[in-house]
This record gives sequence, structure tokens and C-alpha cells, in this order.
Amino acid sequence: MPAEAKADTNSARPDSGPAAPHPPRLTPPSGALTASPPLTERQEARRRRILHASAQLASRGGFDAVQMREVAESSQVALGTLYRYFPSKVHLLVATMQDQLEHMHGTLRKKPPSGDTAADRVAETLMRAFRALQREPHLADAMVRALTFADRSVSPEVDQVSRMTTVIILDAMGLDDPTPAQLSAVRVIEHTWHSALITWLSGRASIAQVKIDIETVCRLIDLTDPGEGR
Repeated sequence: MPAEAKADTNSARPDSGPAAPHPPRLTPPSGALTASPPLTERQEARRRRILHASAQLASRGGFDAVQMREVAESSQVALGTLYRYFPSKVHLLVATMQDQLEHMHGTLRKKPPSGDTAADRVAETLMRAFRALQREPHLADAMVRALTFADRSVSPEVDQVSRMTTVIILDAMGLDDPTPAQLSAVRVIEHTWHSALITWLSGRASIAQVKIDIETVCRLIDLTDPGEGR
């Protein structure tokens, strides 16, 4: 992340607000475990309004435009209530990224990738996700900055983003029970995709370069296929 992005962490900290009790744990992607009960219908509706307001503000002005007081006003919740759901702007924007990925996952399931090989399908899937973020560059920048700024207190939310990305990639591969080697390849692909987002957002990579990097790293899938070489 460029130096000017790091400077934004200082401007974000006054917005982190007072320490507040954590809200009920959000329902994670399928297969993840949680000790907290799911949100009630009313709580879920409130959370949806908050995430929508966050995405709208970020789409218009990026990371700096997402101010907790404005999010509370836009979502029609009290500021204290907002902090109980999301203790800081970074928590909120990482949760916003998870929400965006869940929406992408639903879209991808309605229209699955059509590549002949698992590597082709994953590359197609990630480029479709990338182009969706490309249409909202301010929102993409805000979410990626939040992931970059996230400390250990945001680990559960960051883990949910990672799990959702893994689910998207495994769906494209057509795998329900991946081997350790395949999961390792998926992690490397996730790292490359995230890095490609950062380099594109900072103006250091073109869309064509991103596509080449994604297609190249997806070839790892062929190397971890148990059926190869038989």
C-alpha cells in the first residue's frame, strides 16, 4: 500500500469510537463455526441497512468518506448502536467486503464460469469479481485499505473474508473436499488476487497485467490435481 494510504490510518483512528461490547457474532459462510447465536430478523435488517450505508458512502468518496456518524444517520440507527455492531470503521469496511463477496458468490452461482479446466474456471471467476470491483473503484479502495489496516481485533472479520474467497474459488474448481495441496494453492491464489487489487488501485498495474497474473497463478491448480500424471 502506498505511503499516502498509510497516512489515512491516523485520520481513521478518531472515528474508531469508544470501546463497546461486541454485537452478536455475524453468521459466517457455510461450514464456519461460531459460538454466538444468529442475529434476529430485526437485528439482521439493521445490519443490512448499516452495510448498505457503508457501501454507498464508500462508493461516493472512498475510505475517508465513511464516517461512523454519517453511517449511523444514513442507516437510521443510533451511533452507540452502530458501535455495538461494528467497533470501528475498519471493522465496518471489512464486513462490507464480506457482504460484497457474498453478493458476488450468489451472482456467480446463478451464472457459473464456463472454462474447460478448473484453472480456467477460477481465473474467469476471479476476473469477473475483479471487474465488479473495478466498476466501483472508490468502494474497492476503501475495502482493501480496511483489510490492510486491520489489526488483531479485526481478525474474525478478516477470516470471514478469507473463508468467503476460498468458498468462491473452490466452487469454481468444483471441489467439495480439497486436498491439503489444493488448499495451499487456493491460499496462494487468494494472496495474488489481493495483491493484484492493491497494485491496480495504486496505479501500478493495468487490467491486462492483472489478468496475466491471475491466469498464471491459477496454473497451480493443475499442479495439485491428484489425477494429473496418471
